[in-house]
Amino acid sequence: MAGATNPPGGDLRLIETYLDALAAERALADNTVAAYRRDLRRLAGDLGGDLAAATAPALRAHLRALRRRGIAPRSVARALAAIRGLYAFLVEQGVRDDNPALHLISPRAGRPLPQVLRPQEVEALLRAPDVRTPLGLRDRALIELLYATGLRVSELTGLERSQLRLEQGFLIAFGKGSKERLIPVGENAEAWLRRWLEEARPRLARGRHDRVFVNHRGAPLSRQGVWKIVRRHALAAGIRRLSPHVLRHSFASHLLEHGADLRAVQMMLGHADVSTTQIYTHIHQARLKSLYERFHPRA
Repeated sequence: MAGATNPPGGDLRLIETYLDALAAERALADNTVAAYRRDLRRLAGDLGGDLAAATAPALRAHLRALRRRGIAPRSVARALAAIRGLYAFLVEQGVRDDNPALHLISPRAGRPLPQVLRPQEVEALLRAPDVRTPLGLRDRALIELLYATGLRVSELTGLERSQLRLEQGFLIAFGKGSKERLIPVGENAEAWLRRWLEEARPRLARGRHDRVFVNHRGAPLSRQGVWKIVRRHALAAGIRRLSPHVLRHSFASHLLEHGADLRAVQMMLGHADVSTTQIYTHIHQARLKSLYERFHPRA
């Protein structure tokens, strides 16, 4: 790497001086410091040495080169953060009067696709609670309802019996900004919800409030309680790192896979903009592509 062996003003020493100061100031993880080191050494190699004298056009050319090499947008964005930090440090230390990285534009990182359960994983998760116990019955009804309706955790924990219209097969949800929407409740979810409401909830809640889901003391179930319930049963079903929101993702993705209208799914999810819902069509497309590549003889 050119310039790496120049004594006091050499690039390697300059990089290490900056990283030492950064680590001390921001208490960065070792992995982050190591990634910044790689990014800045790669920059020094592309520039041919003398990092301190780099120009804005040279830095832009370096970022373009990273993209042409197929480096992931997130990695390019991290490299840009390292570069910006280095030149801000040089200005602060009086090594430079200007910051050539000041107006560099970060590449847009591709939006990661949400995690979605496979149908067999959903079935395993639903079978995990022991429905012979009151809390197991609650957990089965809770998971069934999350998957059947795509409710947010906050909507689930705030759900009251007065919002249920099980005779008509739907419920009323109050989403962000207290916006009201109607969501169908499938037959399976309705059946388990009725069992919970009739067989177990009265013994726990004892008429103290109207919330649908309660904890073991009969108080309204908290958001943290829902997370613990879902994660515990996910582990029992052999599913790692599952959050309640994944059931919302799965609800939307599975509906679209089976031909549901995008606008209808948008309304059920309570999305203000259909573009937010469209991420689930990308999941379906990614799955189709994966199946094609696995099974088509000329893929």
